[in-house]
Amino acid sequence: MTSMTIATALNAALHEIMKADERVVIIGEDIVGGSGLSGSEELGGVFGVTKGLAQVFGRERVIDTPISESAFVGMATGAAMTGLRPVVEVMFCDFFGVCFDQVFNQAAKARFLSGGRLKLPLVIRTTMGAGDSSGAMHSQSLHGMLASIPGLAVVCPSTPADAAGLLKSAVAADGPVVMFEHKGLYGAEGEVKANLPAVPLGKGNILVPGDDITLVALSAMVPKAMEAAASLKADGISTEVIDPRTVHPLDSHMILASLKKTGRLLVVDEGAALMGFADRVLSLAASEGFASLKVAPQKLTPPHTPVPYGRKAEASWLPATDDIVSTIKSMLK
Repeated sequence: MTSMTIATALNAALHEIMKADERVVIIGEDIVGGSGLSGSEELGGVFGVTKGLAQVFGRERVIDTPISESAFVGMATGAAMTGLRPVVEVMFCDFFGVCFDQVFNQAAKARFLSGGRLKLPLVIRTTMGAGDSSGAMHSQSLHGMLASIPGLAVVCPSTPADAAGLLKSAVAADGPVVMFEHKGLYGAEGEVKANLPAVPLGKGNILVPGDDITLVALSAMVPKAMEAAASLKADGISTEVIDPRTVHPLDSHMILASLKKTGRLLVVDEGAALMGFADRVLSLAASEGFASLKVAPQKLTPPHTPVPYGRKAEASWLPATDDIVSTIKSMLK
Protein backbone atom coordinates (compact mmCIF):
# COMPACT_ATOMS: atom_id res chain seq x y z
CA MET A 1 0.00 0.00 0.00
CA THR A 2 1.18 3.49 -0.89
CA SER A 3 -0.19 6.83 0.25
CA MET A 4 -1.23 9.04 -2.69
CA THR A 5 -3.39 12.05 -3.37
CA ILE A 6 -6.26 11.75 -5.82
CA ALA A 7 -4.29 13.81 -8.35
CA THR A 8 -1.21 11.57 -8.14
CA ALA A 9 -3.33 8.40 -8.20
CA LEU A 10 -5.04 9.54 -11.40
CA ASN A 11 -1.68 10.42 -12.93
CA ALA A 12 -0.23 7.03 -11.99
CA ALA A 13 -3.29 5.27 -13.41
CA LEU A 14 -3.00 7.17 -16.69
CA HIS A 15 0.65 6.15 -16.98
CA GLU A 16 -0.27 2.49 -16.44
CA ILE A 17 -3.22 2.64 -18.84
CA MET A 18 -1.24 4.30 -21.64
CA LYS A 19 1.69 1.92 -21.22
CA ALA A 20 -0.63 -1.10 -21.43
CA ASP A 21 -2.68 0.05 -24.45
CA GLU A 22 -1.34 2.11 -27.34
CA ARG A 23 -4.89 2.92 -28.44
CA VAL A 24 -5.34 5.23 -25.44
CA VAL A 25 -4.88 8.91 -26.27
CA ILE A 26 -5.30 11.94 -24.00
CA ILE A 27 -7.01 15.05 -25.37
CA GLY A 28 -7.81 18.44 -23.85
CA GLU A 29 -6.93 22.04 -23.17
CA ASP A 30 -3.48 22.69 -21.63
CA ILE A 31 -3.04 19.04 -20.65
CA VAL A 32 0.56 19.33 -21.83
CA GLY A 33 1.48 22.99 -21.87
CA GLY A 34 -0.02 26.40 -21.74
CA SER A 35 0.85 30.00 -22.38
CA GLY A 36 4.37 30.87 -21.23
CA LEU A 37 5.71 27.32 -21.03
CA SER A 38 8.57 26.20 -23.23
CA GLY A 39 10.66 23.17 -24.11
CA SER A 40 9.83 20.00 -22.22
CA GLU A 41 7.99 21.84 -19.45
CA GLU A 42 4.47 20.50 -18.83
CA LEU A 43 1.54 22.12 -17.09
CA GLY A 44 -0.46 18.91 -16.97
CA GLY A 45 -3.82 20.66 -16.99
CA VAL A 46 -5.13 23.18 -14.48
CA PHE A 47 -4.76 20.64 -11.66
CA GLY A 48 -1.61 18.88 -12.87
CA VAL A 49 -3.25 15.48 -13.35
CA THR A 50 -1.74 14.83 -16.80
CA LYS A 51 1.72 16.20 -16.04
CA GLY A 52 4.58 14.07 -17.43
CA LEU A 53 2.47 12.02 -19.83
CA ALA A 54 3.63 13.82 -22.97
CA GLN A 55 7.28 13.36 -22.04
CA VAL A 56 6.78 9.60 -21.75
CA PHE A 57 4.23 8.92 -24.50
CA GLY A 58 4.76 11.79 -26.92
CA ARG A 59 2.68 14.60 -28.35
CA GLU A 60 0.99 12.22 -30.79
CA ARG A 61 -0.86 10.58 -27.87
CA VAL A 62 -1.12 13.54 -25.47
CA ILE A 63 -2.76 16.29 -27.48
CA ASP A 64 -3.28 19.90 -26.49
CA THR A 65 -6.35 21.38 -28.17
CA PRO A 66 -7.72 24.84 -28.95
CA ILE A 67 -10.35 26.25 -26.59
CA SER A 68 -13.26 24.52 -28.30
CA GLU A 69 -14.94 21.75 -26.32
CA SER A 70 -17.39 21.08 -29.13
CA ALA A 71 -14.46 20.42 -31.48
CA PHE A 72 -12.30 18.18 -29.33
CA VAL A 73 -15.12 16.22 -27.71
CA GLY A 74 -16.52 15.64 -31.21
CA MET A 75 -13.07 14.62 -32.43
CA ALA A 76 -12.69 12.17 -29.53
CA THR A 77 -16.13 10.70 -30.22
CA GLY A 78 -15.15 10.01 -33.81
CA ALA A 79 -11.78 8.61 -32.70
CA ALA A 80 -13.54 6.20 -30.35
CA MET A 81 -15.77 5.01 -33.20
CA THR A 82 -12.71 4.16 -35.28
CA GLY A 83 -10.82 2.11 -32.70
CA LEU A 84 -8.95 4.48 -30.39
CA ARG A 85 -9.75 4.79 -26.68
CA PRO A 86 -9.67 8.54 -25.99
CA VAL A 87 -9.55 10.07 -22.51
CA VAL A 88 -10.80 13.65 -22.87
CA GLU A 89 -10.44 16.35 -20.24
CA VAL A 90 -13.17 18.98 -20.08
CA MET A 91 -11.64 21.47 -17.69
CA PHE A 92 -14.83 22.22 -15.70
CA CYS A 93 -18.16 20.41 -15.95
CA ASP A 94 -19.79 23.82 -16.36
CA PHE A 95 -18.37 23.78 -19.90
CA PHE A 96 -20.47 20.78 -20.92
CA GLY A 97 -22.95 23.33 -22.21
CA VAL A 98 -20.50 24.06 -25.02
CA CYS A 99 -20.29 20.43 -26.17
CA PHE A 100 -23.64 19.04 -25.10
CA ASP A 101 -24.66 18.01 -28.60
CA GLN A 102 -21.49 15.96 -28.99
CA VAL A 103 -22.09 14.30 -25.62
CA PHE A 104 -25.81 13.53 -25.52
CA ASN A 105 -26.66 13.32 -29.23
CA GLN A 106 -23.49 11.66 -30.54
CA ALA A 107 -21.40 9.87 -27.90
CA ALA A 108 -24.33 8.65 -25.82
CA LYS A 109 -26.38 7.40 -28.79
CA ALA A 110 -23.85 6.00 -31.27
CA ARG A 111 -24.00 2.40 -30.03
CA PHE A 112 -27.79 2.40 -30.06
CA LEU A 113 -28.14 4.06 -33.45
CA SER A 114 -25.68 1.58 -34.96
CA GLY A 115 -27.55 -1.42 -33.55
CA GLY A 116 -24.52 -2.27 -31.45
CA ARG A 117 -22.13 -2.42 -34.39
CA LEU A 118 -20.15 0.54 -33.09
CA LYS A 119 -18.28 0.53 -29.81
CA LEU A 120 -17.67 3.88 -28.18
CA PRO A 121 -14.83 3.54 -25.63
CA LEU A 122 -14.73 7.22 -24.65
CA VAL A 123 -13.86 8.62 -21.21
CA ILE A 124 -14.56 12.25 -20.40
CA ARG A 125 -12.78 13.46 -17.27
CA THR A 126 -14.09 16.68 -15.78
CA THR A 127 -14.14 18.60 -12.51
CA MET A 128 -17.04 19.44 -10.24
CA GLY A 129 -17.75 21.17 -7.00
CA ALA A 130 -17.78 24.36 -4.98
CA GLY A 131 -15.76 25.41 -1.97
CA ASP A 132 -12.90 27.39 -3.51
CA SER A 133 -14.76 30.58 -4.45
CA SER A 134 -14.57 29.90 -8.18
CA GLY A 135 -18.02 31.37 -8.81
CA ALA A 136 -21.19 30.14 -10.43
CA MET A 137 -19.65 29.24 -13.81
CA HIS A 138 -16.82 27.03 -12.49
CA SER A 139 -18.35 25.31 -9.45
CA GLN A 140 -21.36 23.27 -10.48
CA SER A 141 -21.87 19.55 -9.87
CA LEU A 142 -23.73 18.22 -12.90
CA HIS A 143 -23.34 14.48 -12.34
CA GLY A 144 -27.09 13.99 -11.90
CA MET A 145 -27.83 15.77 -15.16
CA LEU A 146 -25.35 13.67 -17.14
CA ALA A 147 -26.59 10.45 -15.51
CA SER A 148 -30.10 11.21 -16.81
CA ILE A 149 -28.87 10.79 -20.41
CA PRO A 150 -29.36 7.20 -21.66
CA GLY A 151 -26.11 5.67 -22.87
CA LEU A 152 -23.74 7.41 -20.44
CA ALA A 153 -22.11 5.93 -17.35
CA VAL A 154 -21.23 8.49 -14.67
CA VAL A 155 -18.75 8.07 -11.80
CA CYS A 156 -17.77 10.29 -8.85
CA PRO A 157 -14.74 9.05 -6.87
CA SER A 158 -14.01 10.27 -3.35
CA THR A 159 -10.69 8.53 -2.61
CA PRO A 160 -7.39 8.04 -4.46
CA ALA A 161 -7.95 4.27 -4.75
CA ASP A 162 -11.43 4.78 -6.21
CA ALA A 163 -10.24 7.51 -8.56
CA ALA A 164 -7.53 5.30 -10.06
CA GLY A 165 -9.70 2.17 -10.04
CA LEU A 166 -12.76 3.79 -11.61
CA LEU A 167 -10.59 5.40 -14.28
CA LYS A 168 -9.17 2.00 -15.20
CA SER A 169 -12.65 0.50 -15.50
CA ALA A 170 -13.88 3.50 -17.48
CA VAL A 171 -11.08 3.20 -20.04
CA ALA A 172 -11.72 -0.55 -20.37
CA ALA A 173 -15.45 -0.02 -20.98
CA ASP A 174 -16.87 -0.11 -24.52
CA GLY A 175 -19.31 2.72 -23.87
CA PRO A 176 -18.86 6.37 -22.88
CA VAL A 177 -18.10 7.15 -19.24
CA VAL A 178 -18.07 10.62 -17.66
CA MET A 179 -15.82 10.90 -14.61
CA PHE A 180 -16.47 13.79 -12.22
CA GLU A 181 -13.44 14.71 -10.09
CA HIS A 182 -14.06 17.18 -7.26
CA LYS A 183 -11.67 20.15 -7.35
CA GLY A 184 -11.50 20.19 -3.56
CA LEU A 185 -10.43 16.54 -3.34
CA TYR A 186 -7.38 16.51 -5.63
CA GLY A 187 -5.10 16.90 -2.62
CA ALA A 188 -6.94 14.34 -0.47
CA GLU A 189 -4.63 11.49 0.56
CA GLY A 190 -5.38 7.81 0.97
CA GLU A 191 -3.89 4.34 0.73
CA VAL A 192 -3.68 2.79 -2.73
CA LYS A 193 -2.55 -0.73 -3.60
CA ALA A 194 0.62 -0.96 -5.68
CA ASN A 195 -1.10 -2.27 -8.81
CA LEU A 196 -3.94 0.30 -8.70
CA PRO A 197 -6.72 -2.31 -9.00
CA ALA A 198 -9.78 -1.50 -11.09
CA VAL A 199 -13.02 -0.62 -9.32
CA PRO A 200 -16.09 -2.06 -11.09
CA LEU A 201 -18.60 0.42 -12.46
CA GLY A 202 -21.89 0.17 -10.60
CA LYS A 203 -20.42 -1.23 -7.36
CA GLY A 204 -20.83 0.90 -4.23
CA ASN A 205 -18.80 0.81 -1.04
CA ILE A 206 -19.96 0.56 2.58
CA LEU A 207 -17.49 2.79 4.38
CA VAL A 208 -18.98 2.44 7.87
CA PRO A 209 -21.44 -0.29 8.85
CA GLY A 210 -24.37 0.78 11.00
CA ASP A 211 -27.85 -0.14 12.18
CA ASP A 212 -29.80 3.07 12.88
CA ILE A 213 -29.73 5.00 9.59
CA THR A 214 -28.37 4.72 6.05
CA LEU A 215 -26.34 7.76 4.94
CA VAL A 216 -25.60 7.91 1.20
CA ALA A 217 -22.96 10.42 0.08
CA LEU A 218 -20.91 11.12 -3.05
CA SER A 219 -17.61 12.81 -3.83
CA ALA A 220 -16.70 15.67 -1.44
CA MET A 221 -19.76 14.90 0.69
CA VAL A 222 -18.18 11.57 1.69
CA PRO A 223 -15.60 13.06 4.11
CA LYS A 224 -18.39 15.13 5.68
CA ALA A 225 -20.56 12.01 6.00
CA MET A 226 -17.68 10.20 7.70
CA GLU A 227 -17.18 13.07 10.14
CA ALA A 228 -20.90 13.10 10.90
CA ALA A 229 -20.94 9.34 11.49
CA ALA A 230 -18.05 9.65 13.96
CA SER A 231 -19.83 12.45 15.80
CA LEU A 232 -23.09 10.52 15.93
CA LYS A 233 -21.31 7.41 17.18
CA ALA A 234 -20.21 9.37 20.25
CA ASP A 235 -23.92 9.96 20.92
CA GLY A 236 -24.76 6.26 20.53
CA ILE A 237 -26.15 6.54 16.98
CA SER A 238 -24.98 3.86 14.53
CA THR A 239 -24.77 5.28 10.99
CA GLU A 240 -24.16 3.18 7.89
CA VAL A 241 -22.23 5.29 5.38
CA ILE A 242 -22.47 4.28 1.71
CA ASP A 243 -20.45 5.78 -1.12
CA PRO A 244 -22.14 4.61 -4.35
CA ARG A 245 -19.07 5.75 -6.35
CA THR A 246 -21.08 5.33 -9.56
CA VAL A 247 -24.08 7.56 -10.19
CA HIS A 248 -25.14 5.41 -13.14
CA PRO A 249 -25.28 2.47 -13.04
CA LEU A 250 -26.31 2.86 -9.39
CA ASP A 251 -25.73 0.10 -6.84
CA SER A 252 -29.42 -0.07 -5.94
CA HIS A 253 -29.04 -3.47 -4.28
CA MET A 254 -26.54 -2.13 -1.72
CA ILE A 255 -28.70 0.87 -0.83
CA LEU A 256 -31.92 -1.16 -0.53
CA ALA A 257 -30.21 -3.85 1.56
CA SER A 258 -28.94 -1.18 3.94
CA LEU A 259 -32.35 0.49 4.09
CA LYS A 260 -33.96 -2.84 4.93
CA LYS A 261 -31.63 -3.06 7.93
CA THR A 262 -31.87 0.54 9.18
CA GLY A 263 -35.32 1.71 8.06
CA ARG A 264 -34.04 5.28 7.63
CA LEU A 265 -32.31 7.05 4.75
CA LEU A 266 -30.53 10.36 4.33
CA VAL A 267 -28.85 11.34 1.05
CA VAL A 268 -26.31 14.17 1.08
CA ASP A 269 -25.15 15.48 -2.28
CA GLU A 270 -23.60 18.61 -3.76
CA GLY A 271 -25.67 18.28 -6.91
CA ALA A 272 -29.03 19.72 -7.84
CA ALA A 273 -31.77 20.14 -5.25
CA LEU A 274 -34.32 19.58 -8.02
CA MET A 275 -34.33 16.28 -9.95
CA GLY A 276 -30.70 15.49 -9.09
CA PHE A 277 -28.86 12.45 -7.72
CA ALA A 278 -30.45 12.81 -4.27
CA ASP A 279 -33.92 12.66 -5.77
CA ARG A 280 -32.89 9.56 -7.72
CA VAL A 281 -31.99 7.74 -4.49
CA LEU A 282 -35.14 8.93 -2.69
CA SER A 283 -37.20 7.68 -5.62
CA LEU A 284 -35.49 4.29 -5.33
CA ALA A 285 -36.32 4.14 -1.63
CA ALA A 286 -39.96 5.10 -2.20
CA SER A 287 -40.57 2.75 -5.13
CA GLU A 288 -38.57 -0.33 -4.08
CA GLY A 289 -37.86 0.10 -0.37
CA PHE A 290 -41.11 1.61 0.92
CA ALA A 291 -41.91 -1.33 3.19
CA SER A 292 -38.58 -0.86 4.97
CA LEU A 293 -39.05 2.83 5.78
CA LYS A 294 -39.70 3.82 9.39
CA VAL A 295 -39.69 7.56 8.60
CA ALA A 296 -39.78 9.58 5.39
CA PRO A 297 -36.38 9.55 3.62
CA GLN A 298 -34.60 12.89 3.57
CA LYS A 299 -31.99 14.69 1.46
CA LEU A 300 -29.43 17.42 2.07
CA THR A 301 -28.38 19.42 -1.00
CA PRO A 302 -27.47 23.03 -1.68
CA PRO A 303 -30.37 25.42 -2.33
CA HIS A 304 -31.74 25.54 -5.87
CA THR A 305 -29.66 28.60 -6.79
CA PRO A 306 -26.41 29.24 -8.68
CA VAL A 307 -23.28 28.79 -6.57
CA PRO A 308 -22.49 32.06 -4.73
CA TYR A 309 -19.06 33.62 -5.17
CA GLY A 310 -18.36 35.02 -1.67
CA ARG A 311 -16.62 32.49 0.57
CA LYS A 312 -19.00 32.86 3.52
CA ALA A 313 -22.04 32.65 1.27
CA GLU A 314 -20.57 29.65 -0.54
CA ALA A 315 -19.82 27.88 2.74
CA SER A 316 -23.39 28.39 3.95
CA TRP A 317 -24.71 27.22 0.56
CA LEU A 318 -22.94 23.84 0.85
CA PRO A 319 -24.24 21.05 3.09
CA ALA A 320 -22.05 20.88 6.23
CA THR A 321 -21.20 18.14 8.71
CA ASP A 322 -23.34 19.82 11.36
CA ASP A 323 -26.30 19.81 8.95
CA ILE A 324 -25.93 16.06 8.50
CA VAL A 325 -25.72 15.46 12.27
CA SER A 326 -28.75 17.60 13.10
CA THR A 327 -30.86 16.10 10.30
CA ILE A 328 -30.08 12.53 11.39
CA LYS A 329 -30.87 13.32 15.02
CA SER A 330 -34.22 14.79 13.99
CA MET A 331 -35.00 11.68 11.94
CA LEU A 332 -34.30 9.46 14.94
CA LYS A 333 -36.59 11.28 17.33
